[in-house]
Amino acid sequence: MSTRPRLSAVQSDRAAGVLLSATCGDALGVPYEFASPPAGQAPVMSGGGLGDYAPGEYSDDTQMAVCIAEVAATGADLRTPEALDRIAANFLRWRTEGATDIGIQTRRVLDGLKGHGQAGLGDAMTQAARALHEETGKSAGNGSLMRTGIVALAYLGDPEAMAEAARAVSELTHHDPLAGDGCVLWCAAVRRAVLDGTFDGLREGLELIPHERRAQWTTWIDEAEQHPPAQFPNNGFVATALQAAWSAISRTPVPRNDLPAGVFACDHLRDALYAAVGAGNDTDTVAAIAGALLGARWGTSGVPLDWQRAVRGWPDQRTPDLIALCLLTAGAGRPDRVGWPGLDRMEAPIPHALLVTHPEDDGVILGNLVTDAVEAGATAVVSLCRVGRAQFAGVPAENQVQVWLVDQPGANANTAYALDQAARMVATLRDEGHRVLLHCAAGQSRTPAAGARYAMLRSGRGGQEALDEMRTLLDNHGFYVNSELRRIVTDFG
Repeated sequence: MSTRPRLSAVQSDRAAGVLLSATCGDALGVPYEFASPPAGQAPVMSGGGLGDYAPGEYSDDTQMAVCIAEVAATGADLRTPEALDRIAANFLRWRTEGATDIGIQTRRVLDGLKGHGQAGLGDAMTQAARALHEETGKSAGNGSLMRTGIVALAYLGDPEAMAEAARAVSELTHHDPLAGDGCVLWCAAVRRAVLDGTFDGLREGLELIPHERRAQWTTWIDEAEQHPPAQFPNNGFVATALQAAWSAISRTPVPRNDLPAGVFACDHLRDALYAAVGAGNDTDTVAAIAGALLGARWGTSGVPLDWQRAVRGWPDQRTPDLIALCLLTAGAGRPDRVGWPGLDRMEAPIPHALLVTHPEDDGVILGNLVTDAVEAGATAVVSLCRVGRAQFAGVPAENQVQVWLVDQPGANANTAYALDQAARMVATLRDEGHRVLLHCAAGQSRTPAAGARYAMLRSGRGGQEALDEMRTLLDNHGFYVNSELRRIVTDFG
């Protein structure tokens, strides 16, 4: 297998966003599947839908993607028989343990293999999918496209191998070559978005599918760019599902950053997912497909924190788990040099705990990685740095929110948005009655920057005044807010 590229901090953010954003699209679409999308209102993760889902719970789209990701995150080459056996076994485990919904075609393939051992299961499943196609002549549904985004992360350095893997994983349940084409094209788009932060990869992917079908796919892509998502309501078919998702992405304007107005370029992710749900019919699937590419473009830091806090599903996955699966896949199964993700606790860069009450709100504690949340009386935590799986074990998982924000100018895809989201999440948690620990690794740069933004939201202070207040409060603790964060706080107003 080819060497995988070493990702920058921004590229890592984008890689980490693939599953997360797909999951958010899935959960947004769940309430409206085969029902009327909300007219004139933004969709919400209210649950319900065909599987009577809890608010924020994702459906089979993400459940099957996790089945693939669990294998990809080990560093396996997904083209090998052994890896395909493991993915197929995960599909059968999911069918037995966690399938809240399942497509007709996928059900028929999986149910014919109950009791099959793992050895040779991938080939047996592929052959079952072939037999079903020969029987019905129909196997180009959207069920393999909805789960394919994670495959791209395993082959960021090798587009040809990526195309082979995408098709092999698709063919486990969907024999029709069109289904495989759709997966190849979408993986090519995800790959390019992670590496370069553009949406150029979809058309690049045409070179990776057989020549005789390129003209047809080019026409389908052209049509998607010319018509709104609702023009493609029969999106159970792989091509129309891709068209609906691509229409939502390509036809949704990317806003210009306007910090005083609270408008950010990465709002495109949110707006395009709303448009994807608005396509109607198979709303969760279209939005999950769109979400994978939007997450690859805008990153984890471009996903609204209230969505990140809400999403969850089988098998007991939340946002940190989804991020970890993506990063391990992109990293060939290896964590970074300090062992993240995967550590129970991240070590703090300084030995002393910070425990200071926010000057505008005594229900907010400014801290660092050494701060004991439970001892400080916190019932919720907003982390501005990487944390371990058990870092704040005494705080319920649903009240732990992690913000992707690197303390280095130029190392973030969406610095202003991430900072603003952090402050707004603190406000949300306080409105819910929580005592909130707001912290970064040392508590010296990101923490006071987010604390200043929170002061601006709560008391109307100007940016420079709020920073000066933080400096006075934390000067004895090594206050040193980096230049980019200082500029952004003042740019807010």
